[in-house]
Amino acid sequence: MHAMQYEITLPADYDMGIVHERVATRGHLLDAFPGLGLKAYLVRERGADSPVNQYAPFYLWVAPEGMNSFLWGPGFQGVVNDFGRPVVQHWTGLAYEEGSASASVPRAATRLRAPLGEAVPPGVAVAEAVARHAREARRDGVVASALAVDPRHWELLSFTLWAGPEAPAGEGERFRVLHLSEPGRAELGRVGTGRAELGRVGTGRAELGRTGPGAQAVATRVR
Repeated sequence: MHAMQYEITLPADYDMGIVHERVATRGHLLDAFPGLGLKAYLVRERGADSPVNQYAPFYLWVAPEGMNSFLWGPGFQGVVNDFGRPVVQHWTGLAYEEGSASASVPRAATRLRAPLGEAVPPGVAVAEAVARHAREARRDGVVASALAVDPRHWELLSFTLWAGPEAPAGEGERFRVLHLSEPGRAELGRVGTGRAELGRVGTGRAELGRTGPGAQAVATRVR
């Protein structure tokens, strides 16, 4: 599993209705995208909860082939054409949990970043974070939650979808969910970091040829 997000910050007087309309008319185009676990079409609007207007879609990819296909294909090129090329943040997935409100349509989301401390070995810190994430995902109102890590900056990322119209305070940055594409959501929980999985991940030459940037290319225009 791979987590990915890009943030497009818009002018303070930007009509966010334009973003809402784009998502309403085009968001469904990724509802069957190969390799995509889920994509949450997120927005923040300048006001009490946010200092900026922002379109910040968040992705969970089941396989890197799907992520590559999107980034090198016409879908992401549409974003580049309209807004310029944003920085694409990505994290290695650690855990995914369905919540107590998993049958609900998410209306809000939170993103919490935290440094992976140096006081304990990385493996211990990650194991503790995964255990904590499993407990927190059982809270009322959670639709689904993912935990990921950026080993370049040693940063943990917790991303949670909520059933209520407002995400709880104290959970990090808060977003509204305009649409959720979830073609491979059922697959996300099967992509773990358990010991049994480690022996299946090789670096053989035969495997490398199966994960090229052109794999599963899908010609679909979406933003």
